Amino acid sequence: MARYSTGARTTAGSTTLPIISLYNSASVNASIVEIGVFNTTTTAVALKLIRLTTAGTQGTGLTETSQEAIAATAACTAFNTHSGNPTLGGDLGYNTTLGAAAGSGVIWTFGGSGLSTGAAGTGNGIGVIVATGTGQACDAWITWIE
Repeated sequence: MARYSTGARTTAGSTTLPIISLYNSASVNASIVEIGVFNTTTTAVALKLIRLTTAGTQGTGLTETSQEAIAATAACTAFNTHSGNPTLGGDLGYNTTLGAAAGSGVIWTFGGSGLSTGAAGTGNGIGVIVATGTGQACDAWITWIE
């Protein structure tokens, strides 16, 4: 199994538009080992992890990079802030409020076999979404195994 990562400076997102997401391919699902999100503004923002069950209108595709010198190209795909609502699945119970200071952030780590993105299929994934209130631009990354 190979380990991959991607990251970006997001736009604000909302309670219906993920600021960053990772989706499975038609035949491969991911196990997320880490997600990091840091505020780039001086306004607090509440965020949470959510399961995604449709693609909606995904944002700009991100570059998925292998963390190993010799590995296949990633099958799963990551996206910057969505512009159209995906179908939101279950709330995964990971909630945080990033403080009203640039650089305030959180790094979620997932032990064992990681946080599953669900069954293989391009509409299944995990996203970071605004839990309540107004979204803010953030620096975010996702690291996974497939």
